[in-house]
Amino acid sequence: MDCPPDKIIFDSERGEYICTETGEVLEDRVVDQGAEWRAYTPEEKITKSRVGAPLDPLMHDMGISTIIDWKDNDAIGNSLDENKRKKMMRLRKWQLRTNLESSHDRNLFRAINEIERISSLLNLPKVAKNEAALIYRKAIEKDLTRGRSIDEFVAASIYLACRKMRLAITLEEVARYVKNNKKDIARAYRLLLNVLKIKVPLNDSRDYIIKAGNILNLKTETVRKAIEIAEKAKKVGVGIGKDPGSLAAGAIYIACVLNDDSRTQRDIAVATGVTEVTLRSRYKEIMRALKINLTPSSS
Repeated sequence: MDCPPDKIIFDSERGEYICTETGEVLEDRVVDQGAEWRAYTPEEKITKSRVGAPLDPLMHDMGISTIIDWKDNDAIGNSLDENKRKKMMRLRKWQLRTNLESSHDRNLFRAINEIERISSLLNLPKVAKNEAALIYRKAIEKDLTRGRSIDEFVAASIYLACRKMRLAITLEEVARYVKNNKKDIARAYRLLLNVLKIKVPLNDSRDYIIKAGNILNLKTETVRKAIEIAEKAKKVGVGIGKDPGSLAAGAIYIACVLNDDSRTQRDIAVATGVTEVTLRSRYKEIMRALKINLTPSSS
């Protein structure tokens, strides 16, 4: 008879899985894969741990290589004499050179520095930076960067990571911080999609509305109203085949007027990454489709 999962317990002393309902020993001699020590505080856990830090895709060697410490002290903590300090300085220099000996390592080192720089300027979360670094590593493994600009593939990797994680970052925003033009980055982006077989979700106007709401410091009610307007507009076919940022811009402008949350068309256009002409075209299209009258609420 099968034992319900909620009735199974693990006896760590005996190494057995036991059913509390029938008393049956389901599995014995189970090896505990955890540490043999216990820690009751975060500091104690760090002190007792005998393993290194987890792999970090934002380091060219994934963080697995050792580094000679820059402190001129021995294992006991005593200061080194002048001759030993000079010797350690030479060793550190050669270690840095050997870590970046291959063209592959030098390529990664420069690319990851660029990913860090651009991601910081775009205020991307750590998880997005890690994803961009992993995508770039896959591009190097497929030899996609050979004979091509590192910068355009870095930008394409960041944009692809943002698309994959549903972050409302436009290609224009990424291109703003690199020397390559938008067309080169778009070409590298398509190459990454085709070769690496990465599936990305479709851009959604909701993501752009939330992002613009934070930038413009809109009321919560205004953001909700804009999302509601955008969803209704999509159902009646407004904005099909158009940039979701433009639909978001039109919905935000209408919501701002209806909720008396005053923002200029220029501010909304900049926050959503569209032009003022596109914003005006889209909000008029939404108004016609949903029969909205732009009269501020009396509340």
